[in-house]
Amino acid sequence: MNLQEIHNNAFAMPLTNPSYPPGPYKFVNREYMIITYRTDMEALRAVVPEPLEITAPLVKYEFIRMPDSTGFGDYTESGQVIPVSLNGKKGGYVHAMYLNDDSPIAGGREIWGFPKKLAEPCMHVEKDTLVGTLKVGSIEVASGTMGYKHRELDLETVRQKMLAPSYLLKLIPHVDCTPRICELVEYYLEDVVVKGAWEGPAGLELHDHALAPVSQLPVREIVSATHIVADLTLGLGKVVHDYMPLMSTPDAVEC
Repeated sequence: MNLQEIHNNAFAMPLTNPSYPPGPYKFVNREYMIITYRTDMEALRAVVPEPLEITAPLVKYEFIRMPDSTGFGDYTESGQVIPVSLNGKKGGYVHAMYLNDDSPIAGGREIWGFPKKLAEPCMHVEKDTLVGTLKVGSIEVASGTMGYKHRELDLETVRQKMLAPSYLLKLIPHVDCTPRICELVEYYLEDVVVKGAWEGPAGLELHDHALAPVSQLPVREIVSATHIVADLTLGLGKVVHDYMPLMSTPDAVEC
């Protein structure tokens, strides 16, 4: 394999058998249950990187069913997104994600810097209740419930909210385990078509786990819950802040 052949095929690992195809990545009938809750501001300050600014002591706990996604297949995801702003622009910082499919774990981490880890999330309907759970092995670390389709929401209002930017802290180590890449990535959802959106009563429990510490952002009060079904494209990202120049100075701080 010559240098040109390497260059032409070097979009993912392993080189000769990549874990995912090149994008764009389209999702059909992507289904969300998003439970927004109030937490402790001190806990948020401990995990949100500068220059992002915390807009309120809130967390969005998400369960997401993705039955039809380009290259990634059929999987479920669960995690936490923190409302933030950057230079006055409101968005969400993706703090933690747990899912049950290898290719989106690899692609999400390698391309954008999504904080994805392997686990067993589940989202389904039990009679009159939308139910989401997250298990790591046999241990349940999160459970959420929501009344099924209690009140319809305006679809265009929901779509506009989904078009807000999201932020990721992308970390790629060097071969000696020092940071090779440490940057803040911004990305957007594109071609969003909201097929349905509802709100209703909700409950959420988070439990301690050494390797899935979702409970480090404790639930103090449930603020709202939203159930969404949409088609969309996951847009590629752009770097909006590079931490490496600071880290290479004599007085560098840890990222």
